[in-house]
Amino acid sequence: MLPVRGRDGRATRAAHILRVRTAWTPVGDGEFYCPGCGGDRNYQRLTGRRRLTLLGVPLLPRGTAGPVVECAACRHHYGTDVLDHPTTRRFSAMLRDAVHTVALAVLAAGGTSSRTALETAAAAVRAAGFDGCTEEQLAALVDALAADTGRVLGAECGTSLTIELHEALDPLAPHLAPAGRESLLLQAARIALADGPYTPAERDALTTVGAALTICADDVTRLLAAARTPS
Repeated sequence: MLPVRGRDGRATRAAHILRVRTAWTPVGDGEFYCPGCGGDRNYQRLTGRRRLTLLGVPLLPRGTAGPVVECAACRHHYGTDVLDHPTTRRFSAMLRDAVHTVALAVLAAGGTSSRTALETAAAAVRAAGFDGCTEEQLAALVDALAADTGRVLGAECGTSLTIELHEALDPLAPHLAPAGRESLLLQAARIALADGPYTPAERDALTTVGAALTICADDVTRLLAAARTPS
């Protein structure tokens, strides 16, 4: 809005006569996590053109505006960086896949001969969203992974498994609070401890998990020690 000097309300009246208005044009749509609504909503991506208007009639161009993201529910406008945040459904899927991949990595490091470790891993994967996951399925996946990569069960975390861990955890880590990242590592540690103390291969796998979750080395050491302490 253009500043106009005046007395006795003349400035206010003039401001209503001369205004800068933005005409928005939709250029895309989709679903996003709206920080205002606090949930998944539809959105429109908008670009705008500013114009000086006289009594609502466009006169002179005043440049461009946006792009912005407009929530279909609350109509608030946000910067396009809001689209970097996953929707609630996408976040749940990312977390589910991360827990599954981490469980496989820990089992591959410790082997699948321990029924207790398999039960602990399967319970964690089911709680994350894979409702039908069984101990037998996890064991079969670990065996298939070893056969496909030529990796020996119980060996240190190999290149292919390290890549899989980073593919699952790198996109998730920025959207997890520190407590959430630590909780995921502690869950992995409890799978490793289900059949006894950490083996060197299990510790190596857990260190890789911690690094992918952007947890510093000192905190990884602290958390692995804390997991050994009975609550």
